[in-house]
Amino acid sequence: MINEQIRDKEVRLIGEEGEQLGIMPIKEAMRLAKEVNLDLVKIAPTAKPPVCKIIDYGKYRYELARKEKEAKKKQKITEVKEIRLSPNIDENDLNTKANQARKFITKGDKVKVALRFRGREMAHVSSSKQILDDFFARLEDVAVVEKPAKLEGRSMILFLTEKR
Repeated sequence: MINEQIRDKEVRLIGEEGEQLGIMPIKEAMRLAKEVNLDLVKIAPTAKPPVCKIIDYGKYRYELARKEKEAKKKQKITEVKEIRLSPNIDENDLNTKANQARKFITKGDKVKVALRFRGREMAHVSSSKQILDDFFARLEDVAVVEKPAKLEGRSMILFLTEKR
Protein backbone atom coordinates (compact mmCIF):
# COMPACT_ATOMS: atom_id res chain seq x y z
CA MET A 1 0.00 0.00 0.00
CA ILE A 2 1.19 3.49 -0.78
CA ASN A 3 0.20 7.04 0.19
CA GLU A 4 -3.61 7.44 0.51
CA GLN A 5 -4.22 3.66 0.43
CA ILE A 6 -2.83 3.37 3.98
CA ARG A 7 -5.79 3.44 6.41
CA ASP A 8 -4.06 2.98 9.79
CA LYS A 9 -4.27 5.69 12.49
CA GLU A 10 -0.65 5.37 13.61
CA VAL A 11 2.47 4.07 11.87
CA ARG A 12 6.12 3.51 12.73
CA LEU A 13 8.00 5.67 10.23
CA ILE A 14 11.41 5.09 8.66
CA GLY A 15 13.00 7.99 6.78
CA GLU A 16 14.50 7.90 3.28
CA GLU A 17 18.02 7.32 4.66
CA GLY A 18 16.82 4.38 6.80
CA GLU A 19 16.68 6.32 10.09
CA GLN A 20 13.89 5.66 12.63
CA LEU A 21 11.50 8.61 12.93
CA GLY A 22 9.31 6.91 15.54
CA ILE A 23 5.57 6.25 15.89
CA MET A 24 3.36 9.05 14.56
CA PRO A 25 -0.14 9.68 13.17
CA ILE A 26 -0.63 8.87 9.47
CA LYS A 27 -1.33 12.53 8.57
CA GLU A 28 2.05 13.57 9.98
CA ALA A 29 3.82 10.76 8.08
CA MET A 30 2.07 11.77 4.83
CA ARG A 31 3.10 15.40 5.36
CA LEU A 32 6.76 14.42 5.87
CA ALA A 33 6.69 12.29 2.68
CA LYS A 34 5.14 15.11 0.63
CA GLU A 35 7.76 17.60 1.89
CA VAL A 36 10.54 15.58 0.25
CA ASN A 37 8.42 14.67 -2.85
CA LEU A 38 8.53 10.93 -2.11
CA ASP A 39 5.94 8.22 -1.39
CA LEU A 40 4.86 6.71 1.91
CA VAL A 41 4.99 2.91 1.47
CA LYS A 42 3.74 0.32 3.97
CA ILE A 43 6.53 -2.29 4.16
CA ALA A 44 5.42 -4.34 7.21
CA PRO A 45 1.60 -4.37 7.39
CA THR A 46 1.37 -7.07 10.09
CA ALA A 47 3.54 -5.25 12.65
CA LYS A 48 1.96 -3.34 15.55
CA PRO A 49 1.90 -0.46 14.59
CA PRO A 50 2.48 -1.03 10.85
CA VAL A 51 5.89 0.04 9.51
CA CYS A 52 5.98 2.62 6.72
CA LYS A 53 8.96 4.00 4.86
CA ILE A 54 9.50 7.19 2.90
CA ILE A 55 10.88 6.10 -0.51
CA ASP A 56 10.47 6.68 -4.24
CA TYR A 57 7.92 3.96 -5.05
CA GLY A 58 8.83 3.69 -8.76
CA LYS A 59 12.49 3.18 -7.89
CA TYR A 60 11.53 0.66 -5.17
CA ARG A 61 9.48 -1.42 -7.65
CA TYR A 62 12.31 -1.27 -10.18
CA GLU A 63 14.82 -2.54 -7.58
CA LEU A 64 12.49 -5.42 -6.61
CA ALA A 65 12.04 -6.42 -10.26
CA ARG A 66 15.80 -6.31 -10.81
CA LYS A 67 16.49 -8.50 -7.77
CA GLU A 68 13.85 -10.99 -8.95
CA LYS A 69 15.37 -11.09 -12.44
CA GLU A 70 18.86 -11.59 -10.96
CA ALA A 71 17.59 -14.51 -8.85
CA LYS A 72 16.01 -16.08 -11.96
CA LYS A 73 19.33 -15.91 -13.82
CA LYS A 74 21.01 -18.08 -11.21
CA GLN A 75 18.43 -20.87 -11.51
CA LYS A 76 19.25 -23.93 -13.60
CA ILE A 77 16.30 -25.27 -15.53
CA THR A 78 16.66 -28.99 -16.08
CA GLU A 79 15.10 -30.27 -19.25
CA VAL A 80 14.09 -33.83 -20.05
CA LYS A 81 15.72 -34.96 -23.29
CA GLU A 82 14.38 -38.06 -25.00
CA ILE A 83 16.42 -40.74 -26.75
CA ARG A 84 14.43 -43.29 -28.77
CA LEU A 85 15.68 -46.80 -29.37
CA SER A 86 14.20 -49.78 -31.16
CA PRO A 87 14.47 -53.46 -30.16
CA ASN A 88 16.62 -54.36 -33.19
CA ILE A 89 19.16 -51.53 -32.80
CA ASP A 90 22.71 -52.22 -33.96
CA GLU A 91 25.78 -51.94 -31.69
CA ASN A 92 27.17 -48.83 -33.41
CA ASP A 93 23.81 -47.07 -33.37
CA LEU A 94 23.56 -47.81 -29.66
CA ASN A 95 27.01 -46.25 -29.13
CA THR A 96 25.96 -43.13 -31.03
CA LYS A 97 22.78 -42.77 -28.95
CA ALA A 98 24.78 -43.36 -25.74
CA ASN A 99 27.24 -40.60 -26.69
CA GLN A 100 24.33 -38.22 -27.35
CA ALA A 101 22.81 -39.10 -23.96
CA ARG A 102 26.22 -38.56 -22.31
CA LYS A 103 26.28 -34.98 -23.72
CA PHE A 104 22.81 -34.27 -22.34
CA ILE A 105 23.63 -35.69 -18.91
CA THR A 106 26.91 -33.79 -18.55
CA LYS A 107 25.03 -30.57 -19.38
CA GLY A 108 22.76 -31.30 -16.39
CA ASP A 109 19.65 -32.47 -18.23
CA LYS A 110 17.64 -35.59 -17.47
CA VAL A 111 17.43 -38.25 -20.17
CA LYS A 112 14.35 -40.31 -20.97
CA VAL A 113 15.34 -43.45 -22.84
CA ALA A 114 12.36 -44.89 -24.70
CA LEU A 115 12.53 -48.31 -26.34
CA ARG A 116 9.65 -48.25 -28.84
CA PHE A 117 7.92 -51.47 -29.96
CA ARG A 118 6.11 -51.65 -33.30
CA GLY A 119 3.90 -54.45 -34.58
CA ARG A 120 5.13 -57.94 -33.69
CA GLU A 121 8.06 -56.56 -31.68
CA MET A 122 5.70 -56.61 -28.67
CA ALA A 123 6.19 -60.39 -28.52
CA HIS A 124 9.86 -59.91 -27.50
CA VAL A 125 9.45 -57.37 -24.69
CA SER A 126 11.21 -59.53 -22.07
CA SER A 127 14.43 -59.87 -24.11
CA SER A 128 14.43 -56.12 -24.95
CA LYS A 129 15.08 -55.05 -21.35
CA GLN A 130 18.64 -56.23 -22.02
CA ILE A 131 19.06 -53.33 -24.52
CA LEU A 132 18.18 -50.74 -21.87
CA ASP A 133 20.52 -52.40 -19.36
CA ASP A 134 23.31 -52.33 -21.95
CA PHE A 135 22.56 -48.65 -22.72
CA PHE A 136 22.79 -47.77 -19.03
CA ALA A 137 26.04 -49.77 -18.66
CA ARG A 138 27.64 -47.46 -21.25
CA LEU A 139 26.64 -44.39 -19.18
CA GLU A 140 27.24 -45.78 -15.69
CA ASP A 141 30.24 -43.48 -15.08
CA VAL A 142 28.15 -40.27 -15.50
CA ALA A 143 24.54 -41.32 -14.86
CA VAL A 144 22.29 -42.98 -12.30
CA VAL A 145 18.85 -44.50 -12.84
CA GLU A 146 16.15 -42.15 -11.58
CA LYS A 147 13.24 -44.42 -12.57
CA PRO A 148 13.91 -48.04 -13.54
CA ALA A 149 12.76 -49.44 -16.89
CA LYS A 150 9.00 -49.87 -17.04
CA LEU A 151 6.66 -50.87 -19.83
CA GLU A 152 4.14 -48.13 -20.68
CA GLY A 153 1.90 -48.96 -23.61
CA ARG A 154 4.09 -49.82 -26.60
CA SER A 155 7.34 -48.47 -25.13
CA MET A 156 9.69 -49.31 -22.29
CA ILE A 157 10.89 -46.16 -20.54
CA LEU A 158 13.98 -45.54 -18.38
CA PHE A 159 14.95 -42.20 -16.78
CA LEU A 160 18.61 -41.28 -16.21
CA THR A 161 20.05 -38.30 -14.29
CA GLU A 162 23.50 -36.94 -13.56
CA LYS A 163 25.58 -38.75 -10.95
CA ARG A 164 26.21 -36.48 -7.95
